[in-house]
Amino acid sequence: MSNDGGEQVFSETEIIKKLQDEFPHWTFVDGHICRIYKTHNWKGTLMVVNTIGHLAEVAWHHPDMRVSYKSVEVRLMNHSAKGITGKDFELARKLDEVICWRPDREDSALTGTPEAARFAYIDHDT
Repeated sequence: MSNDGGEQVFSETEIIKKLQDEFPHWTFVDGHICRIYKTHNWKGTLMVVNTIGHLAEVAWHHPDMRVSYKSVEVRLMNHSAKGITGKDFELARKLDEVICWRPDREDSALTGTPEAARFAYIDHDT
């Protein structure tokens, strides 16, 4: 379906299929695609919030967020299109790519955050 702005708005069936196929940590709730990034502490939460803020501003597509001590919930919906569009999926993909990046799990000269609890800030398993 298309809105007055010409952007394709995905149907609920299309959204759920795309989430199942490409975005396993995202859900569809109240007209938004949503993900909760779990953190280890307030420092990690702030780092995630700032990363989301930077990427959203660069993309000029701004999510709703719920922020707590050990988590950040991101809620994406194209407000001008009044639904989920390609912009939402593209930003979701970029958020996952950057926030969940683990250089120690790829062929990289970078070692990644040490495993010691005092350095942990993002729960990469969720």
